[in-house]
Amino acid sequence: MTARRIEVGGSHPYDVVVGSGVFGELSRQVGPSAARVAVIRPDGLGEVARPALRALEAAGHTVHDMRVPDGEAAKNVTVAADLWERLGRAGFTRTDAVVGVGGGATTDLAGFVAATWLRGVNVVLVPTTLLGMVDAAVGGKTGINTAEGKNLVGAFHPPVGVLCDIATLPSLPTADYIGGLAEIVKAGFIADPVILDRIEKDPDGATRPEGRHTRELVERAIAVKAEVVSGDLRESGRREMLNYGHTLGHAIERVENYTFRHGYAVAIGMVYAAELAHVNGRIDAETVRRHRSILTSVGLPTAYSGEAWRELRETMRVDKKARGTTLRFVVLDDIGEPTILADPPEETLDAAYNAVSV
Repeated sequence: MTARRIEVGGSHPYDVVVGSGVFGELSRQVGPSAARVAVIRPDGLGEVARPALRALEAAGHTVHDMRVPDGEAAKNVTVAADLWERLGRAGFTRTDAVVGVGGGATTDLAGFVAATWLRGVNVVLVPTTLLGMVDAAVGGKTGINTAEGKNLVGAFHPPVGVLCDIATLPSLPTADYIGGLAEIVKAGFIADPVILDRIEKDPDGATRPEGRHTRELVERAIAVKAEVVSGDLRESGRREMLNYGHTLGHAIERVENYTFRHGYAVAIGMVYAAELAHVNGRIDAETVRRHRSILTSVGLPTAYSGEAWRELRETMRVDKKARGTTLRFVVLDDIGEPTILADPPEETLDAAYNAVSV
């Protein structure tokens, strides 16, 4: 299968390579100057990470296998500090590199450690989950969580390359794969309606790595993100549209102590954003219905506890997308036409949440 290269532009351009069996690209992306390479990966990812480790060793790099906890448990300052100590003990210099292999939490952590070690060393990201491929590994955002919220501590630090080996996707638990679909659906609603058409025509196939449209869906979602972030690395303008569904979604994750899958939370957040837009007179009821229909068809949730609203509302006050005391939501004027709804009235927020609460 021929690999496709999707370029992410900007001041530090790089390629996202999508294909099967693409680990041979890893050493080239790391670069010949990296005598030492730290491979940051979840402790339980041995079989999936092994090809990356072997590829680097075969190319002559001294590889340091740095295992971390799985999932969001790795994204905290304690784990980051431990990795800094290990880099220091191993003598990592500015010409060495970090490789992050795993899901979105791992690539977020690896990017943050690379951004902060010696004020920035090269990082190559190898996402092994659907969510990581279409979202977390592309765009240069890095971060860790705090008790106050998700990704509140971080840096913008673009990778020098991203490798998406779709052969790793069949190893994912079904629930994790479906969670990743939320970000693909998001890309469809904000920019590429063809994605929505493909899913509506074959929702069952969309939920399986071997589905006939899987690679196309992955490539289309990556292309949407690549195009947006190429012109707006630091989320000062158009990039904000990528947060569709994330304001409520991140609040749900925090209330659930990060045990709730990111994609599942974003799915609920997208329906909430659609309801906000509908209450605000921006989209019709049919567009809201289409949100629920597509998300439900692939097994994603579209509702959340009504009793949680007060805590969710308070949590959203410290969302990264807020400006001072102004709460901002990405909403749609139509499919493919995202915009910002700033500081909606409390009665609008309440009405929209009533529509998604159970």
